Amino acid sequence: MARRTKAQAQDTRSHILDMAELEFQRHGVSRTSLQEIARAAGVTRGAIYWHFRDKSDLFNAMMNRVALPLEREIARSADPALPDPLGQIRASFMAALRTAVSDPQARRTFEIALHKVEYVDEMQAVRDRRTQGLAERVGQLESGLKRAARLGALGGRVPARAAAMGVHSLLDGLLHNWMLDPEGFDLLKVGRQCIDAYLRGLQHPAPAA
Repeated sequence: MARRTKAQAQDTRSHILDMAELEFQRHGVSRTSLQEIARAAGVTRGAIYWHFRDKSDLFNAMMNRVALPLEREIARSADPALPDPLGQIRASFMAALRTAVSDPQARRTFEIALHKVEYVDEMQAVRDRRTQGLAERVGQLESGLKRAARLGALGGRVPARAAAMGVHSLLDGLLHNWMLDPEGFDLLKVGRQCIDAYLRGLQHPAPAA
């Protein structure tokens, strides 16, 4: 019975997240209340607080369903045993783009994160989470790029920290622009071209002094 109750609680939590995702997409995060999410999910407001501390906690849980698998792929770039860090960076970024194109839930989540959230008042914890996540991903990319340099796969033209910020910004920009107009360009084709061009640029040797 306890196992069934635990499973039911998990189902309710997932259903709340599903409904929050739809409400956030329709109305924006700041304009969506927990009461409206509870109404959409067919639960009480108390049930929302049973699973989540506040709207920021709910929002971060919604983001984690999609972001954590992709973040783990990027984190692998820093693995000191990885023989091809550049290849792993490329693969993790292309996986993010494929997920945005092929997974409707991921697409909604990316759209909300990029276009439907305002970092004000109650959403400060969301801003903090995003800032921390950015710092962690850039740090992991920097570690991977430094290892690639030690393996002779980079030319030393750009400092690893700057290169990590650049390639992460490239991914963010591609997703941001595509979410504005998914019919405007082929995300996978253009994304692959841009990522490959950027990584090839990093492989060129630094000019002689």
